[in-house]
Amino acid sequence: MEHSLPALQSARPWRTATLVVSALAVLELVVLVVAGLALLQRPVSKAAQERAFTPISSELRKRQAPPGAPKLLRSETSVIVLNGNGRTGAASGTAERVRARGYIVGSVGNANRTDYARSVVMYRRGYRAEAARLARDLQIKIVGPLDGLKRRDLLGAHLALIVGA
Repeated sequence: MEHSLPALQSARPWRTATLVVSALAVLELVVLVVAGLALLQRPVSKAAQERAFTPISSELRKRQAPPGAPKLLRSETSVIVLNGNGRTGAASGTAERVRARGYIVGSVGNANRTDYARSVVMYRRGYRAEAARLARDLQIKIVGPLDGLKRRDLLGAHLALIVGA
């Protein structure tokens, strides 16, 4: 008497049960991964959106203390005016406004980029108060230290005004 037939039949339910349990485990894993991504996506995307729509000027104001009193008079403060938006004559028109406020315009030219969305006043070390005053005079909201410009690029000027769109 051979008993090989009943041994074969008993092996099949074990294989079937293993496949069913494995399929359920994979399904649970997929559900957990999808749920995890859904839960993490909202906080990350919300934080990214808030960061993207935070105005640059408010970020700069948070990081910087009040500038104090300017050391130089307007007539002693030299400003270089650079066109950062690509429109012809934008820098020269703004330079006239700067002169009308009593500042010295050191030179007028083009910035190394033409994609500035907003106008920016940048200052050399020690002239932050003068930059804040110029920004106030021209109603420019962004003031910061030299960024992308070197001191030698200013050609002796105390401040750089980059005209944005």
